[in-house]
Amino acid sequence: MSTSTVNLTNFPPRDFKGYGRVPPNPNWPNGAKIAVNFVINYEEGGENTLDNGDAQGEAMLQEVGPKIGLQGERDIPMETQFEYGSRRGMWRLLNLFEKHKMAVTIYAVGKAYEQQPEIAKACEEGGHETASHCYRWIDYTLMDAESEEKFIRQAVESFKKTSPTGKVPVGWYYGRPSPRSRALVSKVYRELGLELLYQADSYADDLPYYIPDPIAGPEEGLLMVPYSYDCNDFKFFVAPGFGSSMAYFEHAKNGFDTLYEEGQDGQPSYMTVALHARVIGRPGRFQAIKQFVEYIADKPDVWVATREQIARHWKAQYPYQPPSATKA
Repeated sequence: MSTSTVNLTNFPPRDFKGYGRVPPNPNWPNGAKIAVNFVINYEEGGENTLDNGDAQGEAMLQEVGPKIGLQGERDIPMETQFEYGSRRGMWRLLNLFEKHKMAVTIYAVGKAYEQQPEIAKACEEGGHETASHCYRWIDYTLMDAESEEKFIRQAVESFKKTSPTGKVPVGWYYGRPSPRSRALVSKVYRELGLELLYQADSYADDLPYYIPDPIAGPEEGLLMVPYSYDCNDFKFFVAPGFGSSMAYFEHAKNGFDTLYEEGQDGQPSYMTVALHARVIGRPGRFQAIKQFVEYIADKPDVWVATREQIARHWKAQYPYQPPSATKA
């Protein structure tokens, strides 16, 4: 299937209605009133740097405020900020979640796992989900289709090598996708005979939802498991974000309480708590996520789940209904 012969921008109409006032009940396992998904974005080593053959250093999600990537030179202060995530922050977070027997989703950059394969091994053996955060942590927005497809295939091969069992992610999240990303991932997975369970480059809902598969068309559905910027620790670096660790804790707690109450009233959904090893893995910020984990651990009827678990549960509860079936 040639890239040039595929309609890569076959978008469905924008959907402003969604599930409407009364969304479907996901019937979470054991009668849970809420599902909570922790996502650790593991990007360290996949960012822009001359060490990766790039023309400039990284400029995003770092401690010292807005800056322009250093051109033609190694940016050692920036590189070592990222290295903190793989050297210390990631282990601190994994220790916390495993202490509480909580499985999380890792949005893993393929190149980052290559740089520190012990992390890849620990995540899989710890019972966590590795979802693909692409091969490199770069901006794909304006990338041509052929180049982007090469990165997707490179990611697949990379994850096969760094997984202790050769497992390939069943979920994908870019963060900075092109208009063609959904279709290209679907295309590559189909050609390689791989399972594409869900994609997550959406922020549209508190529940999963289907769109027509961008390659197969409306007779097959692609499950979207929406991500969220709401309780995302990157706001420590973005104004007007979290001015203190406790501001993050209070915001996450408020988000949880809102959805938990809705679940008690008969409308369960799921919450995404988004983390970065080099951000909330720092000691001063770490207390915020530690206290939040302890807070929800004491609550009854809470299902802490990976995105893969949420997606498989949703598909079992609500299989995709193609238009032809609903008209029959």
